[in-house]
Amino acid sequence: MTKLALLDLYNGEPNLGIAAIEKILARFGEEIAWERFDVRQRAEMPDVEDFDIFISSGGPGNPLEGDGVWDRRWEKWVDDLWDYNQEHPESRKHAFFICHSFQMLCHHLGVGVVSLRDMKSFGTFPVHLTDAALTDPIFAKLPNPFYAADFRDYQVVQPDVIQLQAMGAEILALEKVRPHLPNDRAIMAVRFSEEILGVQFHPEAYVRGMLSHFQHETRMVHVINNYGKKKYEQMIKDLSDPDKIQLTHDVILPTFLENALEVLKESMAPA
Repeated sequence: MTKLALLDLYNGEPNLGIAAIEKILARFGEEIAWERFDVRQRAEMPDVEDFDIFISSGGPGNPLEGDGVWDRRWEKWVDDLWDYNQEHPESRKHAFFICHSFQMLCHHLGVGVVSLRDMKSFGTFPVHLTDAALTDPIFAKLPNPFYAADFRDYQVVQPDVIQLQAMGAEILALEKVRPHLPNDRAIMAVRFSEEILGVQFHPEAYVRGMLSHFQHETRMVHVINNYGKKKYEQMIKDLSDPDKIQLTHDVILPTFLENALEVLKESMAPA
């Protein structure tokens, strides 16, 4: 049986992310046995050799800050994962990094600059594919642009092209064009290797959960007061469109898992 480690970086804060990831994992039934690790509260980290697939979640706060314990252990796990894949090409591990984890990964690997946004990204937004995405086994299944649930105080910008090329990594998606603003476009997805992928949004976001969450009167009032009625109405409209957030939810993480399972089965098949 394939073993998956779910790295929870939410620091004990209430969230929709972990439950949404678990719902996706549940689709695979007995094909995947998974275990959750409380990274930030308990500094729990999986051993790279004990699992086949890893998902490192989003989370709150500054991705450049830790307590010197859990963040160092997380970075060591990243290094161990990368080294293992370089040393064991016949049995490489697969990993997916979401939002906060993606920002930490980009900083740790030196592929981009992590900075505080001028304004929080909140809601649903179009995300634009790069040319590299058009032949990617996952992102080629999405329209250009596709839509994503995006809730960020921080961003990864200013890609280091030399470092990306040295790693064999490719940028797959960028933030929407905002011609009225001088800001850099955020990097929204990177394929770091055939087995390692990261995104700066929430592909696990599922429509029913988000609609229930944001249509609650208290949260609705909060969003309208802080981001405006137009933003709220656009978010609800995008959530209700099956070709937007629902499509992203149905394609990215499920396809990543399906592809990983297929590769792992092939690697374990007798020669």
